[in-house]
Amino acid sequence: MIKSSAKKMTRRHLMFGASALALSSCVSGTSPTSIEATLGTSPASHSNIAQKKRPNIIFIMADDLGYADVSCYGRREYKTPAIDSLAHTGVKFTQAYSNSPVCSATRTSVITGRYQYRLPVGLEEPLTFRDVGLPTTHPTLPGQLKKSGYQTALVGKWHLGALPKYGPLKSGYDHFWGVRGGSVDYFTHDSMAKQNDLWDGEVEIHETEYLTKLIGGKSIELIEKMNENEEPFFMSLHYTAPHWPWEGPEDKTESDRLKQGGPFSLLHLDGGSLETYAAMVTSMDNQIGRLLNKLDELGITEETLIVFTSDNGGERFSDTWPFSGIKTELLEGGLRVPLIIRWPGITKANTTSDQVSMSMDLMPTLLKAGQAAPHPDFPLDGIDLTEALVSERTSTRQIYFRYSNLDQQATRDGDWKYLKIADNTYLFNVANDPKERANLKISHPEIYQRLVQQYEDWNSTMLPLDPQANTHGYNGLMLADHFNPDN
Repeated sequence: MIKSSAKKMTRRHLMFGASALALSSCVSGTSPTSIEATLGTSPASHSNIAQKKRPNIIFIMADDLGYADVSCYGRREYKTPAIDSLAHTGVKFTQAYSNSPVCSATRTSVITGRYQYRLPVGLEEPLTFRDVGLPTTHPTLPGQLKKSGYQTALVGKWHLGALPKYGPLKSGYDHFWGVRGGSVDYFTHDSMAKQNDLWDGEVEIHETEYLTKLIGGKSIELIEKMNENEEPFFMSLHYTAPHWPWEGPEDKTESDRLKQGGPFSLLHLDGGSLETYAAMVTSMDNQIGRLLNKLDELGITEETLIVFTSDNGGERFSDTWPFSGIKTELLEGGLRVPLIIRWPGITKANTTSDQVSMSMDLMPTLLKAGQAAPHPDFPLDGIDLTEALVSERTSTRQIYFRYSNLDQQATRDGDWKYLKIADNTYLFNVANDPKERANLKISHPEIYQRLVQQYEDWNSTMLPLDPQANTHGYNGLMLADHFNPDN
């Protein structure tokens, strides 16, 4: 590929078509903002996709980022120009759901393309200290892409099981650099157990820089390395930001304070501020901007598909407008997440899709992009979102959720949503009532009963709840807006 700052040209670049060469000459050396003028100007058809060269794929997932926590989804207190540039040159989904309102359960769905409740690790809400993890024999997104010739890497958070039984290198990734558990300090990289949790492959390492910066730098380093080869690459880039502890890049003193605390000091409610949260999100955005500039410098922007999303709804300092609810809850605010997909030559610039989607849909979508097949013995529950990428058409579907804490259940079918929290049951029209304030189960009993039955039928096909599995939630002792007489 012709590029102004290239040091070497791979066979893969030489094989790229003339149209891509023309486009690269327009965008090489530009910033993420200026790329918007040249990428994704017209949509493609399914036949275009079948004929298109297999793209590099970068899957970026934030941690606990709320629906409106980036400026292209409505955040006003700060700007996220790099993430916004993906939306301006791709498709922004307005009805994207995480499979779970907590971390490891959603990550199970992403890597398997299936409801997490089919696997014991997916019953953990989230996974903590139990010896449970993603079975190494289960097909995965990176594993299936690897079989079709992709190089694969995970940089950032794993949270699907600990060594020696489980790990990224045992589940389809060629390279891993990051953290294995659910949360670490941004400066010491210690877990809640006060143990270092930073790894290069299966070797424990020690670094001193701010974790978001380290993850960003390592992602660029690995992309440069993989780009030297002929084969396309798939990178899972899983930031820990903006998950607690509440530490921005300049908050080393907060890290020192938490270091003096007890074993669960990372899980704290006394620190943080809106300003700190803004610093955490914008630091991640800055690193994504560095990555986008590197793709441009390497001349591979137009042959790289990028996904950006979050693992669940927001928490404490998040903006989940126009929804109610937070992480750990099946209210819309605990489940709705930003989802942006940019595939140059396929997606049309600055497009919005109202297609209802779930985290597990990304596996069939990315397998199709990579011309890879799912494993025939493990049918996917997710759907291919390609139609939403190339047209304005949407399809109605039924999606299901459950969460052990407070015995939560939910079904969405079209605009209607059945919700159960403890002994309380509801029917909402989430299109008209996104904050879920008007319970319509009395006025629409037929719809309510239909959705309840759909949930029961679906739930009978999943693993039963495990009383030993971890679950997490909030109550009135912690949050005033969760007050009830029993707590």
